[in-house]
Amino acid sequence: MVKIYSWNINGIRAIVKKELLVPLLKKEQPDILCLQEIKAKTEQINVELTDYNTFWYSAEKAGYSGTAVLSKIRPQQVINGLPIDIAKKYKINGDSYGNPNLEGRVITVKYENYWLVNIYTPNAKEDLTRLKLRYEQWDPAILNYCQELEQTKPVVFCGDFNVAHTADDLANPKANQGKKGFTSEERMGFQSFIDAGFVDSFRIFNKGNGYYTWWSPFAKARQRNIGWRIDYIMVSKNIQSKVTSAAIHPSYMGSDHCPISVTLNI
Repeated sequence: MVKIYSWNINGIRAIVKKELLVPLLKKEQPDILCLQEIKAKTEQINVELTDYNTFWYSAEKAGYSGTAVLSKIRPQQVINGLPIDIAKKYKINGDSYGNPNLEGRVITVKYENYWLVNIYTPNAKEDLTRLKLRYEQWDPAILNYCQELEQTKPVVFCGDFNVAHTADDLANPKANQGKKGFTSEERMGFQSFIDAGFVDSFRIFNKGNGYYTWWSPFAKARQRNIGWRIDYIMVSKNIQSKVTSAAIHPSYMGSDHCPISVTLNI
């Protein structure tokens, strides 16, 4: 059995300073914890995690983006970023905001029985200026990459995808139709993962709305559970039967996101 957790922490230094990371590790005992938005260089991270192998992938830009994997299981291989050939194929070479493949957004870990890909998907922006990047480049590149990995082992890919897939995945779908995180393009980009055979692990066990992973910091949205489900753990179809549980953990504070998890008998 392996317990995989994913959490957009919105800044590793803040989470560590508030002493909120280690308590989660001690209580939940994840075998693997994937983090997004670490917003720090490796030398800026001051936390002792003696039970975990730690792999930090920082953005070139200071205080921005970045991912990490904390793993009790020693991996066979760790890969930072999308492969050059895929980045080139989908023309992921930068826009006015920068090059998303230099922003620490993808870290891949190879284990004996599966691949694990930790992803922090670019935000489409309020004015949708990064929507084209999302729909035409990023999502197709991620799908292509995971499908290539899947040719050798099953794939688990997780993280903050910055999209609510269906109307059940946000509290106010009508009011947010066409806005960042709920455009038809972003939703279709996520649907392409489903159409390719990958499975949204949480939806194996949980149907309907009211399950959210991100809340606005305004208007007491979190207390009122007016949120969005934009964090996911996806699995290859051929290991769906090995998923024994999937959960959202809203009680963990410190970020505008909360952790999510999946347990696999693999």
